[in-house]
Amino acid sequence: MPGIYFLDVTNRDGVQTARLGLSKLEKTMLNRYLNRMGVFQSEFGFPTTKHESLYLQANLELQEMDKMRPIRLAGWLRATVEDVHTAFSMVPKLKHLNLSISTSQQMIQGKWGGRVTEDDVIASMTKALDAAKEHGAESVGINAEDASRTSLDFLIKFSRAAKEHGADRVRYCDTLGYDNPFTIYDAVKTLAETIELPLEVHCHGDLGMAVANSLAGAKGALDGGQDVYINTTVNGIGERAGNADLVATILAVTKSRDFAGKYELGKPITLTRAWKTAQFASYAFGVPIPINQTGVGANAFAHASGIHADGVLKDPENYELYSFSELGRGEPELVETGREICSGEYGGVSGFRHLMGRMAVTFDDADDAREKLELVRYANVLAQKPLTTDELKFICKYPGIARKLLTMVPPE
Repeated sequence: MPGIYFLDVTNRDGVQTARLGLSKLEKTMLNRYLNRMGVFQSEFGFPTTKHESLYLQANLELQEMDKMRPIRLAGWLRATVEDVHTAFSMVPKLKHLNLSISTSQQMIQGKWGGRVTEDDVIASMTKALDAAKEHGAESVGINAEDASRTSLDFLIKFSRAAKEHGADRVRYCDTLGYDNPFTIYDAVKTLAETIELPLEVHCHGDLGMAVANSLAGAKGALDGGQDVYINTTVNGIGERAGNADLVATILAVTKSRDFAGKYELGKPITLTRAWKTAQFASYAFGVPIPINQTGVGANAFAHASGIHADGVLKDPENYELYSFSELGRGEPELVETGREICSGEYGGVSGFRHLMGRMAVTFDDADDAREKLELVRYANVLAQKPLTTDELKFICKYPGIARKLLTMVPPE
């Protein structure tokens, strides 16, 4: 039976959101949280962008050290031979890619002024795919940008060409959130049955249907006999109105009527990691989680109505579809109200050693503490906010990796 996999794009699509961004350390921590949740793949960045190269290399080094597995880390590129060559020259150990190109007539006319034909689109994609395989890429997904506004006949032709040249998956991108659950189901099912290749569904929330469309698209791929890779972002953060939210989509897949139990996850998901992952992303992006957000919002398990409160106390299933404990919730959040020693860009070694000692982190000697404090100072400069406990522990445990994450040298 075909399975459902989650492919998170927060570190690619999410960081492209206007007014938002993440430091390289924060992106790395997010990859680690996603790995612990059981997410199949993280689209971890842009291998053709100079300021991303050391971060990408550092994350691949963590994998070589067996400190961030089994998640796949995939780079995102334009589907051009030039981008492929640049990516492998800057990040030689890159193993997984998604190559993207626009396929709709709107984009062909609106972006390229009609100078490009549909045949040109296919030629660019297949040449880039061939180049990626020649460089030793282990998996390559092909992205049809604006697929929901692309004629189905051309999508089939495009996808068949991708399959013939060795693509592992084709990504159906509802780039503008134009689809609805009925149209995306029909389109993806037809593609699955026709090209017989695993599919990705990538949905945006411009009409408020990103999660619903992701579920319907997934059903179309599965009913068509193919594995499906649902694209998500943590807390739904993404361009414009955002992407399908990771936690909400997982819950929809595993809890909704006539879907849960009928369709299977291809890889187990550890939902108890959801709360911590969502909280970290909220803190890192500086975007509060809405109180009514699915699963992780402050009101997701709050009951004020007398009838509801009485009912949920008698049996939680009366008014809760799933338990807060399934999401890793339930522990009180404690805030220091007395003396507090913080790590900052101007902190000293004495305060740093005290702070880390409370986390059961020890140092070889004073020089070791000073070296790691200096890295923490740089991380604070980049983040412009206090580091989390997990970030501080990461820096102290992997100082070499941290140094690479904090290093960016602009070209002269």
